[in-house]
Amino acid sequence: MAPAPREEPRTLPVPRHRTGPVIQAMLVLGRRQGTSALAHRMADLIAAIDRLSARPAGNGDTESPDALWWSAHLLRESLLRVPDAGPYLGVLRVLAGRITRRSRTEDGPARLGAYGEFGPWFWQRLRLPDEERIDLLRRLLPADGAPRTDGDAGYLDAVARRLRAAPRTVQPLLCQWFTDERAPHPREGRPTWPTVAAAAQALLHAHRDLDADALADALVATPHPRAEELLGALVQDEPTALCRAVERWTRDGESPERRAAAAAYACVLLGHTSSETDRGLLRDAALHLLARPADPAPHGAALTVLLHDPVTRDRHLPHALRLFAAGAPHPPVALLAEVFPDHPGPVLAALRARLSRQDDDAGDVLLALAALDTPALALHAADLVRAYVRAHPRDGARPAAYVDVRLEHGPAARALLLPLVTGLLRGGAAPPPVRGALARVLAAPGSGASRPLRAELLEVLLGFEQETGRDPEVLDALLHAAATGSAARSPVRTRALVHRTGMLLVRTPEGAARFDRRLVELAREVPGFAGLVTGWLADAPQEWAAVVGPGARRTLAALVTSPPAMTVPMQAVGREHGSLRPA
Repeated sequence: MAPAPREEPRTLPVPRHRTGPVIQAMLVLGRRQGTSALAHRMADLIAAIDRLSARPAGNGDTESPDALWWSAHLLRESLLRVPDAGPYLGVLRVLAGRITRRSRTEDGPARLGAYGEFGPWFWQRLRLPDEERIDLLRRLLPADGAPRTDGDAGYLDAVARRLRAAPRTVQPLLCQWFTDERAPHPREGRPTWPTVAAAAQALLHAHRDLDADALADALVATPHPRAEELLGALVQDEPTALCRAVERWTRDGESPERRAAAAAYACVLLGHTSSETDRGLLRDAALHLLARPADPAPHGAALTVLLHDPVTRDRHLPHALRLFAAGAPHPPVALLAEVFPDHPGPVLAALRARLSRQDDDAGDVLLALAALDTPALALHAADLVRAYVRAHPRDGARPAAYVDVRLEHGPAARALLLPLVTGLLRGGAAPPPVRGALARVLAAPGSGASRPLRAELLEVLLGFEQETGRDPEVLDALLHAAATGSAARSPVRTRALVHRTGMLLVRTPEGAARFDRRLVELAREVPGFAGLVTGWLADAPQEWAAVVGPGARRTLAALVTSPPAMTVPMQAVGREHGSLRPA
């Protein structure tokens, strides 16, 4: 007869009320064998919680709940009672990771299970410096969505309490959260935030009044877009605090980055300062920046501040204008326009010098002038635009953009634009690239306010082209503008524009070939344009006979009647022009 199998020895359960001696034994282990031995035992307890939590319920197993309780209780109480929890950061990070993971993978009110014993209150009571505590709470923040049954507030509430208790310490630590884009688990019945970084940003903004000066310093030391966004919000909400910060940063002799930030935010704050105290702070900051000749980069911003201030404007205007004329981005054109009525001569000379420079930034100055509505300065606009065209004969886009912006001022712009466009054309200052860009702007449909003036100025340009030789580059630009704007312009106006352009081009065989080729290309590219052209040809064949050649007619007809994939060889269009055009 086979012997009966021996039962494994079973330990008697320790009553829960005898936890004190067991916890004390854990602490004695740490004192006698070192923190490493105790950390290993704590890690074993985490493994036990994982293992016991994974057992299926039922089967008369009464040991699992008791063992699970002992594992969580010993781990929690030993961590709370060690004199310094710093040596156990590895254990705490593993524990935080388990809690966050369980909050996402389990369902129902018992989502955290035994890990629910480690609520936000636990992490607040640990004997840790704020730097480590706040980092642990950051790791735990995605678990804020897990349901809680202990009535404890969330992890973000715990962070808020530490922030209120020690803002200067916690603010820089929260700025380090800006790189954490983890999203929290949705929490039923409670709004949440999109990411951990967004939560930190919102928390700092909501508690900005605790120490706005320290917050500004923490943000400027954080190279992250969220820090810049929050500083921008402080410009609106706490301008005085930011003025103090700007003045403070300019005195930082060890940090050129802070001085650069001071220069940038001083200019931003100009539109938000209302008190003499704030203006005085910005004034002092600008003078501190100018007092550093070895660091010239912030000088333009500093002079912008001083030029904006009536107290210091006259004294620093010559220096500011020299800097602007030399190509610096500061002071801005809008500020020079503000100063112009009191100092017209020096400002106008600086603008001419800047627009005459051989660099791309000069074009930006021209566009900035277009956006201004300063009557005294507008009288000199034609001269300024001509100065730019003389210095940049190949850049027609910016002078044309200037005209386009001014056209939208409606009939009031006529007194400025008519002599400007006429002067550019009649004076010979506008080379073909500039005239082509003007043609595209003047032939554009525009708004109802600008349409009459566009048509009037376009007649000036067309008259000039007819008198001076009909430059193909300009007429090609005009044809392109006529086609691309046909959907927003009346068909009658588009027809007249295309026909007149064609009549100017077909005076030479090269121009006739170019007109047919571009007409077919635009018919392919611009929806609806092919149908317009073929309609004109059918309605008045005699009128268009001298403008559109037979090859182009056949290609246009094929585009209308055939699928878009069909192509017609362009060589057939070009070959027929020489013998079919009038001399």
